[in-house]
Amino acid sequence: ARTRPVAHTHTPASMAAAPAPLPMAGVYTALVTPFNADESIAWGEYEALLALQLEAGVDGVVICGTTAESPTLTSDEKKELISRAIKLCAGKCQVIAGTGSNNTAATVEFTRWAKGAGADACLVVNPYYNKPQQAGLVRHVKAVAAVGLPIMLYNIPGRSACLMETPTVLELAALPEVVAVKDSTGGLDIVSAVAASGALPVLSGGDALAVPTIALGGAGLMSVASNIVPKRVVAMVRAALAGDFAGARAEHYALLPLFKALTAEINPVPAKYALQRMGLISSACVRAPLAELGEASKPVVEAACAAAGAL
Repeated sequence: ARTRPVAHTHTPASMAAAPAPLPMAGVYTALVTPFNADESIAWGEYEALLALQLEAGVDGVVICGTTAESPTLTSDEKKELISRAIKLCAGKCQVIAGTGSNNTAATVEFTRWAKGAGADACLVVNPYYNKPQQAGLVRHVKAVAAVGLPIMLYNIPGRSACLMETPTVLELAALPEVVAVKDSTGGLDIVSAVAASGALPVLSGGDALAVPTIALGGAGLMSVASNIVPKRVVAMVRAALAGDFAGARAEHYALLPLFKALTAEINPVPAKYALQRMGLISSACVRAPLAELGEASKPVVEAACAAAGAL
């Protein structure tokens, strides 16, 4: 087995205790960023959402990812969100900081900050808009790897207009700093190839593909639905990882309407509406250019939440 970077202990580097191994498996909630009606961050609600995740026993939280509306968060807001999560989750679950962007130098700088703040790992998305070649993706990730913080690759061509192909994933898996890949390709081809190779833990980036991904040798799920029903998502994934696929299938099919409803419109718009209806956040507000959930989608989300026991 190759040596990989180790987890931080949720303290600044100057105060870091002995490091612990960094397993990348289980349920990682891609946490929403709750806003007040004036679009400022609702810090009390944010901390309450984190507490619910910890109570449910998730393995980690992803802060400042897609679901958090990272494109419209300021640098200071991102740092405060990550810092608060590190403090609240200390010793309880991993904190994965979304540090990726389409600017390699900026990604390196932010990743260096996250390492010093005590994040366990960083989520590095395929650079969007500038559409790098495969060699460019390798160059980008190697630059971030030089920081020394464990990296979870984030392969999401639907948002980045850039697919990290299987040979590139496997090439980057040879870097000790690369500890996992979040696969949001919408299919199972790359999942199958990478999982079969044993080179890198693969986590599904889609709730509906979690059980199939684990059945193929994947390690878990980066979940949006666990914002809504964290205990049930944890139960589903743990059953699958334990080889109880009958139990995992039963929970998958029970939650499938919710998984679908949360994609009725672009993420995290349905999730925020669901959380508001559940009384966990006071506003379903999203920052422009997103818009709040359309009237036609509201009963779909409500019905799915009710069926899942969330309402």
